[in-house]
Amino acid sequence: MMGMVNDSTGGDFILVGFSDQPQLEKILFVVVLISYLLTLVGNTAIILVSRLDPRLHTPMYYFLTNLSLIDLCFTTSIVPQLLWNLKGPAKTISPIGCAIQLYVSLALGSTECVLLAVMAFDRYAAICRPLHYGTVMHPRLCQSLSGIAWLSGLGNTLIQGTITLQLPLCGHRRLYHFVCEVPAMIKLACVDTHANEIQLFVASLVLLLLPLGLILISYVLIAQEVMRIRSAQAWQKALRTCGSHLLVVSLFYGTITAVYIQPNSSYAHRQGKFITLLYTVVTPTLNPLIYTLRNKDMQGSLKRLLGKEFWVRERRDASFIQK
Repeated sequence: MMGMVNDSTGGDFILVGFSDQPQLEKILFVVVLISYLLTLVGNTAIILVSRLDPRLHTPMYYFLTNLSLIDLCFTTSIVPQLLWNLKGPAKTISPIGCAIQLYVSLALGSTECVLLAVMAFDRYAAICRPLHYGTVMHPRLCQSLSGIAWLSGLGNTLIQGTITLQLPLCGHRRLYHFVCEVPAMIKLACVDTHANEIQLFVASLVLLLLPLGLILISYVLIAQEVMRIRSAQAWQKALRTCGSHLLVVSLFYGTITAVYIQPNSSYAHRQGKFITLLYTVVTPTLNPLIYTLRNKDMQGSLKRLLGKEFWVRERRDASFIQK
């Protein structure tokens, strides 16, 4: 961490964020706080239910547990600092804090991109190869695919993050964003960043558009399989199996591509903060709701576990009263 970090030891980075709209800051503070609490509760619940209920020890819920863990860590790397800046007059973050935020958020965001493609392949195997699903998606393959997703995120952040932080600053430390993110950090450099922008574009192609392409191919094959069967029951099964994942993919990719594919476009420059707010705060909040409200297995597990806990407490209370 040379460049930006070393050049900034005399002062912190200033996260301008939404400070030009004080009234909006007050509203955003409440909205972001509520969203963050829902994210913590919802994703933690998915992780616990998926681990505690043996019926959910399947590849789909294994990957869903990974997704929930990513969302928990991703939002936690960004939202506390955002809430601090929204609430108080200080809009600063230390150079080390900024570097940590950049590395962690970039790693987790990249991991999610690849993991969503892995989840699409899992849905393809479940619908197009139902008789061989258990053989295809065996535990070792699931662990390997999950490991590839995490290693891809780690590799991307070590390369992109390090290159970005090595860019020299010329005393300017005002970041017109609410988070230390690569597209915003590049704008602080006092040298020609054309090479960095090309490198960012190439990385975005590999970790954004390539997984998105694999997701689209998976769903095209799924659609062809369902159309070949020509059964209303098959369509219902496909929608029930893939609907939640399609919604999550649409929310995540629909926002993040606008920032990373064309970081210097006028649209990304004007609306970048609000777009980033969507995929860093809103999407991780909606993911648990999408997977629980649209998923009968998850709903059933929640009811069973909550019902079991209720009856255990009732028996304890009854036993205590008798004594």
